[in-house]
Amino acid sequence: MSVLVNFAIFPTDKGTSVSAEVSEVINSIAQSGFSYKLNAMGTVFETNTMDQALGIIRKAYQILESHERVYLVANMDIQKNKNSRLYSKVESIERKIGKVEK
Repeated sequence: MSVLVNFAIFPTDKGTSVSAEVSEVINSIAQSGFSYKLNAMGTVFETNTMDQALGIIRKAYQILESHERVYLVANMDIQKNKNSRLYSKVESIERKIGKVEK
């Protein structure tokens, strides 16, 4: 199974720059051992099970739960009998139109 998650989480009580807090979340994802990609608006990661995906999100919230207010948005694409889709989905498009990042 492949659980692709695109999510963003950050405290809303820290002003306009939250990179210090987001860095802690990204570090926890890196330490999880699962594949992930940081982008300008959030992070995409891939796990093998829903429980693993929810565990990463839960850990991200635990890192920020001391804040007065936390924003979190997530969307998931769950597919059985697949894996390594974090990169293969992009590669499929790039085979058709070329590189998609500048």
